[in-house]
Amino acid sequence: MYSQYYAFKLKAIELRRAGKTYGDIKRLLGKPIPKSTLSNWFRNIHLTEFQQGQINKRVHTNIQKAQTKAWLVNKAKRERYIQEVRNRVSHLPNELRKKDTAKIALAMLYLGEGGKTRKGSLMFGNADRFVIQLFLSLLRHCYDIDETKFRCTVQCRADQNTKQLKRFWSRTTKIPRAQFYKARIDPRTNGRPSRNPDYKGVCRIDYFSADIFHELDQIVQAIYMGL
Repeated sequence: MYSQYYAFKLKAIELRRAGKTYGDIKRLLGKPIPKSTLSNWFRNIHLTEFQQGQINKRVHTNIQKAQTKAWLVNKAKRERYIQEVRNRVSHLPNELRKKDTAKIALAMLYLGEGGKTRKGSLMFGNADRFVIQLFLSLLRHCYDIDETKFRCTVQCRADQNTKQLKRFWSRTTKIPRAQFYKARIDPRTNGRPSRNPDYKGVCRIDYFSADIFHELDQIVQAIYMGL
């Protein structure tokens, strides 16, 4: 019995001197050896700089593998969760086919991101193309829009190419570049290079309709009074 234990111990020591970590040794020996036992076996082992370097390298590799595995597990868990949420709300876009419901969504969006001072027109600006497209999709769905009444202004940094930005926002909004005002450059950015290459500036949309402005405003007021 002792000879088996001694042979087992010698094998563990041999593996340690070969640069194996505690985890490697337990896996190779196929035994759940307590860390305290291994520490006791290895207390008199003097590793060379190369051996210690091998162990440190293995530890680092194992940590990276564990982190990658944990990241993949968490990613899969989050993807399942997001899919569950997506399934819960998948029916809601059908509700927006009802214009009254879509107008409520548009009014709420405008309340958060739209201009409130100019009563004769809508003014809506954002740097997120999705938000801009959502606003325009709802606006075009809810109302009989005169496309010639749109005007756009790109607000950007000093080192950005305004022609490229206009082309980008024209494709995004489906508003002709002829209806874009001259780009407005933030003077505070002169001499300060942009850090985000994906930043496309802010697209400000003006639509000249006092009637739509007041209707959206009254929708918000009606909802507030009805709560």
